[in-house]
Amino acid sequence: MRLRSHPWPQLVRKEWRELLSSRAWWVMIFLVGPLVGVSFIGAVRTYAEASGLGGASAGVGEAFSPLDGIWAPTFVAYEIAATFLLPFVAIRLVAGDRQSGALKLEGQGPMSPFSRMGAKALVLFGGWCLAGFPALVAGILWKTYGGSAYPPELASVALGHLLNAGLTIALAIAIASIAENPSTAAILVLSFTVGTWILGFIASLRGGMWELIAKFTPAAMLDKFQHGLIPLGTSLVALVFIAVSLGIASLWIRLGVSTRRRAFESAGLVAAAAALVVACAFVHPSWDVSENRRHSFPEADQEALARIQGPLHIEAHLAPEDPRRSDLEHQALSKLRRAMPSVEVRYVSATSIGLFEQTSAGYGEVWYELGGKRAMNRLTTEEAVLETIYGLAGITPPKETEPSFAGHPLIASPRGAAVVFFGLWPAIVAGFGVFVFRRRT
Repeated sequence: MRLRSHPWPQLVRKEWRELLSSRAWWVMIFLVGPLVGVSFIGAVRTYAEASGLGGASAGVGEAFSPLDGIWAPTFVAYEIAATFLLPFVAIRLVAGDRQSGALKLEGQGPMSPFSRMGAKALVLFGGWCLAGFPALVAGILWKTYGGSAYPPELASVALGHLLNAGLTIALAIAIASIAENPSTAAILVLSFTVGTWILGFIASLRGGMWELIAKFTPAAMLDKFQHGLIPLGTSLVALVFIAVSLGIASLWIRLGVSTRRRAFESAGLVAAAAALVVACAFVHPSWDVSENRRHSFPEADQEALARIQGPLHIEAHLAPEDPRRSDLEHQALSKLRRAMPSVEVRYVSATSIGLFEQTSAGYGEVWYELGGKRAMNRLTTEEAVLETIYGLAGITPPKETEPSFAGHPLIASPRGAAVVFFGLWPAIVAGFGVFVFRRRT
């Protein structure tokens, strides 16, 4: 007796056929190539111009990191596509079932709503991965030019963009399940994206709690991955958002359930997700996979800081827009949080720009407290911060043994890139698209 196949794989195949028949997906695939081409060609030319200005001399080696010069600028194309193209593909896949009546037929089957939403999300994620071929081509071209590629850095950038795409897909599916009209869903998704940008802008002005919340916006999350840092807490928060969005979509896709009940169930799901997000915010482990170890102190300093017992309290009297605060945070404190087991940083300021606080007593001071001892230092460099901490801990500063990162300067022209991204890729996508649509007619 022949066993019947499980309905979920059949649903996945059905969703895949729907995606292939979606003009929105083909438009996205078509446009990704030229977007990557513009970003890649501009990055290669800029990298070559910088490399020709004397090479990687002492102190400027980090300027010739392919992570900053090539990969991050090239993958910006996928951030644009995920923001302005991918949501419409996801909304089209959900709204199409509602308009064709397939949603009613699926609701009569044995599968749960979450399984049905999971199938849509999986197919959309697979469709997004196919859009990653231009990035792979860009990497191959860069290697043919003689460029350097550090696999962990590439993996970090790719992982960040995959998480960002997952967030976009899940959010679009959730909103499309709630909104009856696809146009309304599209406006709501874009409004959410703009809202995260505004939140980041407010955080840069106000700091405090706003700054803490803004760390979990898609743009802030992506920025960490694009600079070679993989934070476990941020990754878990992204996965929680994806799961709760699919959960909300599953609640609202059900037919015959009152709006009030679905709203109450969604509120409970959001409350549970909020508790998980708060818990994930206290997960601090992260991995610095950048070739130049930009997010870490030298190994000798890392070991010395790890041996220091007791919590370290830092109070910096600097306004959010003061350049010294940015230098202190990025050059020293972000590394310090990863190196020491317990670090508490508190910023104090009366205004957001600090322009009229310069003459105030104590402004610009950075106070350190460790083991009952206090010390103050106005310098915001990495060396000054480490020297102050070692002084409080009574530790002799270790000697530097690591060679400085020399960088990978390269003077190359983007040969053949224009033909591949502006000619060959659109032609291939258009040819496959015509072939698929003709087979279906």
